[in-house]
Amino acid sequence: MATELSRSSIDNADSAFKNKPIKVIAVRNSPAIELAGLSLGPFEEGNEYDVRFWAAQELEKAGIVRPREETLTASRLYKIQWTERIQSVSNLSSLPEDFYPRLRRLIENLKISSKSSPEQMREYEYVLKLSKDIVSCRLKKIISLASTPGQKSQATRNLTVEELRLYEELDRLISEWRGAII
Repeated sequence: MATELSRSSIDNADSAFKNKPIKVIAVRNSPAIELAGLSLGPFEEGNEYDVRFWAAQELEKAGIVRPREETLTASRLYKIQWTERIQSVSNLSSLPEDFYPRLRRLIENLKISSKSSPEQMREYEYVLKLSKDIVSCRLKKIISLASTPGQKSQATRNLTVEELRLYEELDRLISEWRGAII
């Protein structure tokens, strides 16, 4: 049951991310395009547009746009990992918006490109290592936070949507267990 709830919250966050508008810049002129029942464009080179993430990916593959937003990179992940490790167990650092959906896409893209390049393979392994460390650090803090009675609203403000759902479930389970024990 808890696994289904966690998977569901991750899937919901992922779905919301895919449908979220992002800013893109047209890299060439293009007439309006019909994509999955959605009319996009026309696009004029150099102009900025708001399109849903999933549509932006397809338009980028077609060479029509490039994302304007800062993407998640290995160096940015290193900074996040370093910051998370120096924080005390009671402090969670804030993560970039849509961190986990972006992280999953970065890992997926590096995994695909690593099949044809040893350099990409090294970056994929490095990003995977950093990602696992970030998740482990944050998971330890979430478990600690959920098992500590008292005021928690301040401590939970830096949780992502996925983490908040995990925290709530852990908090509920721990409270029930405590109530049964004492």
